[in-house]
Parts: sequence; C-alpha cells; structure tokens
Amino acid sequence: MRRLVGLRFLPPVLGLAACDVQVRDTTPAEYTANHDIGMYQVSAAVTRGALVAPGSVFMFALGQRQRITLASNAEGSEWHGIYPVRCQSSFPLQFQAEWKGLLDVKQKLVPAQPRQISLREPPLTPSARFDASGKQAKGGWQGGVQYRFVTQPGVRINAAHIEPDSAATADLAAARPLSVVSSFPVVAGCADLVEVRLASTAAHAHGTLVIDTDHPAVAHWRTRVEFSP
Repeated sequence: MRRLVGLRFLPPVLGLAACDVQVRDTTPAEYTANHDIGMYQVSAAVTRGALVAPGSVFMFALGQRQRITLASNAEGSEWHGIYPVRCQSSFPLQFQAEWKGLLDVKQKLVPAQPRQISLREPPLTPSARFDASGKQAKGGWQGGVQYRFVTQPGVRINAAHIEPDSAATADLAAARPLSVVSSFPVVAGCADLVEVRLASTAAHAHGTLVIDTDHPAVAHWRTRVEFSP
C-alpha cells in the first residue's frame, strides 16, 4: 500500500520510466554463413526501470515463424540465444520483452520493424593442386575443384574457363595445356559439394579456373590450379 501511495506523487514521466524496460539490440549486423550447424548467436542488452523486479523480465527473439527464448546473465542485463537458419543470405530479427507491471503484463518489440542480419557466403576454394605423376591418361591428367554454396537454396555454375595467372610468357605457356572438361550447367544444392573437372596435357601446368554462377554474391570466382608430378 505504501508503494502505491508513493507512486501517486511521482511525476508522470518518471513514473512511466520506473515501470519500463529498455532493450538494445547487440547482435552483429553480419555473420559468415555456417554450412554445418546453421546457428547464429543473437543478443540484446536490457535496462530495467527502478520498479521492475529482476525476475519479472522475459526476453524472446522473433524471426520467420520462430519465437526463441533467450537466457540472461545473473543481473538480467545481457540476454542471448541461438537462432537457427539455413540456406539464406539473411534473416529477420526482432526482440520481444515481457515483464510484470503493477497491474498487468507489459510487452515491447525492438526494433519496431525486424532488421535483417546478413549472412556472407564463405570463401570458395582458393587453390587446388593435382597429381600428374605416372603415365598420362587419354585426354590428359585430370582433377576436380570442389565448391560449396550455403546462402542459397541452390546455385548453378553456368560456365567455367581457364585464364593464365598473368600476361607473362611463362604463365601463358603454363596455362595452355589446361582445359575444363565438365559439362554445364553444374547445379549445387545448398551445402552440397559440387565439382568442376579439369584436364592437363602436360605434367607441369598452372593457371586460374574462373567459374560463372547465378549466385548474386559470387557471380564469378577464381581458383588457382596446378598440375605437377
């Protein structure tokens, strides 16, 4: 009763602030996508008004058809949880705070509209080396460069070609024996390994394999390749 009487003499603005909960989104704006577990940590900082009891606050992360319960530190000032998502280049994130007011349960959404957390495609294969020892097979020694895409449901490798490492005479000569032997398009399901096959008619050869895809973030990718005994 004494607490309620005291509230009557608080200025209206101070009274509202004392019963409020402030939420600050501390989740990074971007993550490198993970093809394995596909889970990302989301977090928020919470400041309670003087009249909000520590144990009365609950926090949730909201996404596409998801409501994830967050855990807090001992003080209830930091909250975190794991957001599962796969085969997407971003995901929506919004926090919901719930706490007990004097007469009812209060709620707050932060931000007012969900923000998008970006997921970067991990770097594709930067280099590959193939064994060219022994007798040359018909069509030359062969090898395959593997790629994995994880931020799209599916990716098409539409074409591929070989370029010399530079315009130097030695690099031009080293790339000449190389060729792409795969047929296109090569279709990669999300997180699946796909392979682009190469051949070399010389035991010593090197160059750069360039693939062209329909992935908006990786329209072209360059992999240095080398054949040697």
